[in-house]
Amino acid sequence: MAKVNLILPFILYALVVFCLESSSFQQEEEETSGDINYWCEKTPHPQQCKHFLSRGAHHTPRRRKDFRMLLLQVALEKALDAQTSNTGLQSKCKSRRKKAVWLDCNTLINNTILQLNETLNGLKHNRSSDFDAQTWLSAALTNIETCFMGSRDFNLTNFVSPLKAQNLTEMISNSLAINQYFVKQKLTNNEVDDDFPTWVTPNDRKLLQSNSIHMKADIIVSQTTGSRFRTIQSALNFAAGLNRGTKRYIIYIRKGVYRENLEIGNNLNNIMLIGDGVKYTFITGSRSVAGGFTTYSTATVGVDGNGFIARGITIQNTAGPANKQAVALRTSSDLSVYYACSFEGYQDTLFVLAQRQFYKTCYIYGTIDFIFGNAAVVFQNCMIMARRPLKGQSNVITAQGRDDPFQNTGISIHNSRVMAAPDLMPVVNTVRTYLGRPWQEYSRTIYMKTFLDSHIDPLGWSPWDNTNFAQKTLVYGEYACFGPGSSTTNRVKWPGYQVITSVNVASQYTVDKFIAGRSWLPAIGIPFTLGL
Repeated sequence: MAKVNLILPFILYALVVFCLESSSFQQEEEETSGDINYWCEKTPHPQQCKHFLSRGAHHTPRRRKDFRMLLLQVALEKALDAQTSNTGLQSKCKSRRKKAVWLDCNTLINNTILQLNETLNGLKHNRSSDFDAQTWLSAALTNIETCFMGSRDFNLTNFVSPLKAQNLTEMISNSLAINQYFVKQKLTNNEVDDDFPTWVTPNDRKLLQSNSIHMKADIIVSQTTGSRFRTIQSALNFAAGLNRGTKRYIIYIRKGVYRENLEIGNNLNNIMLIGDGVKYTFITGSRSVAGGFTTYSTATVGVDGNGFIARGITIQNTAGPANKQAVALRTSSDLSVYYACSFEGYQDTLFVLAQRQFYKTCYIYGTIDFIFGNAAVVFQNCMIMARRPLKGQSNVITAQGRDDPFQNTGISIHNSRVMAAPDLMPVVNTVRTYLGRPWQEYSRTIYMKTFLDSHIDPLGWSPWDNTNFAQKTLVYGEYACFGPGSSTTNRVKWPGYQVITSVNVASQYTVDKFIAGRSWLPAIGIPFTLGL
């Protein structure tokens, strides 16, 4: 993957938000006779706001809520313009690499349109919360940046310049900033049966904890002769043709090695893949950037459908350390859960692309930036295993991709263990391993109550390509970690890094508050811890 005192940036960020909320907008929902210029001056990109909102039949908003809806409508219009521009690029795909970039952008722009529609309709009809809207807008912005990332993989930035000319990223960023005012994470004090976030239904909880899941499966995939579904993709294709509504659809994958590259699209919500365990059910691929794929399209398994659940499966990318970026799992599934799974690769193993995700009792293996992306994601009770890189390389565990200060995204690693994998052990003293580095300007990663073994470099965190990029704007922290690699005495002195001592600060990165887990995880049925 290619290319950001926690208290200081946290305070600065809070002040920015506070100023927007209290100074720019006033505390009450007052009407104003101000024109479009008045409202647009409250956004991070006022020139683009004025340009697009002053054109056409857009009315002048009198209230913040009206302005928010108007911004969202214009962002959707720009997304549709970007879709048209991308369609026009198809005829210029004269090489395999241009075609790969075009395909990525086609999928990602379509996903952005869906998320903007969901945000508009959800707010208009009171079907979703302001926190939901911030999540979907964060994902919409990340999608477009991921499209551009694919062009950078192949030095084709000029190829996608017509998409950049639409100013879609600026309009989504403006929407994020305005919606931030309305974001109020009101979490109740209701007790939860055990340690799961609440977006998991009681039925899903039972499914995840069941020892006889195959008895409840809708489809069984097996490589044995005579099986109706011998590949996972054939089972997914069958599920896509059904009129399931919102029903959970369970695909049980019997033990075996499945050499497939899976795409679980937006038409496949609430899919559950259950294997026979990480030692028995494998999904494996070997695509890589060196092999002519974009980082996005290297994924052995790619998931866009919301509400995805996986249990008891190993997902691998076997391209190896010499083939650059090579993703095992890429997921932007909102309210998704990964339980007792293993993700194995080298560079860029796990692409936590966007939206709310939860990983419980999983293994993650890799070398460079092997947990990366811009989701709001919590890893709980996981084993994070640094592997042996190429000679002269260092290991970097995380590369979080938050590039807008109003995105509610980040990586939280809680009650986990950071270890050296068996292949690293013989050379562990010759390889530097870092907790993370800033892929984007507002990169945010927190380790809490996690065991850090002796292979962790005393500095803890690595700069981006030997620069000071994002060191003032990132949010990196460690809270109550332990083990031989946990000493913070010699940690980096960046303004954005801090040893967290406040329970209140640390609790902002828990399942309860960071991914609003109380509201959706209990329904899934895996154990989780809401707080610290």
